[in-house]
Amino acid sequence: MLDTRRAINAILGRLQFTATRSLVRGSLCLAFSLGVAYLPKWPDMSPGANAALFILLFAASLWVTEAIPAFAVALLIIGLEIALLGKPDGIFAQSDHDWEMFIEPWASPLIWLFLGGLVLAHGAQKTGLDRWVATRVATALGTRPGAVLFATMGVTFLFSMFMSNTATAAMMVAVIMPVVGALRGDQFRKALLLGVPFAANIGGMGTIIGTPPNAIAVGMLEGRQPIHFAQWMVVGMPPAMVLALIAGVYLLLRYPSEQRHLDLSAIVGGPPVGSILPLWQRAVVMGVFILTVALWLTDGLHGIPTYVVSFIPICVFAAAMIIGPEDMRALPWDILILITGGLSLGVAISETGLADWIVAHMPLGSTHGLWLAVLVGLFAAALSTFMSHTAAANILIPLAIPLAPDAPAMMAVCAALGSSTAMALPISTPPNAIAYAGGHLQASDFLGGGLLLGILGPILIALWCTVVL
Repeated sequence: MLDTRRAINAILGRLQFTATRSLVRGSLCLAFSLGVAYLPKWPDMSPGANAALFILLFAASLWVTEAIPAFAVALLIIGLEIALLGKPDGIFAQSDHDWEMFIEPWASPLIWLFLGGLVLAHGAQKTGLDRWVATRVATALGTRPGAVLFATMGVTFLFSMFMSNTATAAMMVAVIMPVVGALRGDQFRKALLLGVPFAANIGGMGTIIGTPPNAIAVGMLEGRQPIHFAQWMVVGMPPAMVLALIAGVYLLLRYPSEQRHLDLSAIVGGPPVGSILPLWQRAVVMGVFILTVALWLTDGLHGIPTYVVSFIPICVFAAAMIIGPEDMRALPWDILILITGGLSLGVAISETGLADWIVAHMPLGSTHGLWLAVLVGLFAAALSTFMSHTAAANILIPLAIPLAPDAPAMMAVCAALGSSTAMALPISTPPNAIAYAGGHLQASDFLGGGLLLGILGPILIALWCTVVL
């Protein structure tokens, strides 16, 4: 799972930032953060909140400028919190153990839930189960252009609910590339290629493990208005499905095909995938996948917490040797660190009183909760267009929750899901970059559909949240 512009730039074949440029950017971020946090005399702000403001600004500026990798910023957040806020009888901490609140998110059950999802997805990838399902479902609706497009987007959407959006996009682009290659001179190939990243970005909205911002929102709502796995699907799936439908219709109208039927023989008759591993391991992966998802969705019936269910794929895949030491090392641990850093930042913002201070000094007046939710979602989409949506969620969610004390879940969900609607540029998301890297798309091709989804998405999400939350 790629989550930084640095990684996307590598996909697009651009130069990495030099160490000197990173040092300059980091120094400027530090100077900016110190100046804004400490030079003005902020009224009624406690010393602890002042330090939390500095950490927030420093982290946000580092994430925006990408002076250092995103996961490194997350670790820096925790280190600064311990150094500035964790000293007993200092500006915030009172006892010798107060600093532990900043590292407790690493042991959060949410991290294990996300890790279980990563292991489950890795098992499907390693055994080739994902490609096997994708190649068959993508051709199940026939050969008409519209059917092929919606089948491709549907498969991408479903896989993105449980797998990395980046891995899903890479897999589906590889699956449809033979069809794209056969569509020389036909603009419908742009519809196919754009449909994959659009569906991958939107599909991640459907589950807690679909994309990191969802997990961050759920983690920050613990103790306020908890959201369980099935409840999140009730919240995220309907607007995601509507947005996917809108995206598909837009692509069909914008890039109509010149052919009534497409040649799918390259997909249907391609070489088998996943044949390297024994058949019984693929069967185990399929069985565990179905069992895990079923238990996640029915936790209200059997009483087993979703976090505990996550240990099923972790334990079974390890015992069955489907996941080995190299596979564990290959998991995207940087994403888990990034989520942990975001949760820790939320702890500092909340516990020091910074969030309440910001809300008290914002000119909100009598703004209705619905409009606040729409504005939060639109701002999340705008910010995520130019920076990592996980980093944007880390910044926005702890600030959005106090805006509506009576509806914290609506604010958090709108910020998280709104960040997933940002896809107007090739660099907005890794799936966009993967589709763009093939050379068949121009940057302007993302703009129309991306703006449509980025504007309609937060509005639809906020309206739906008022109904179900």
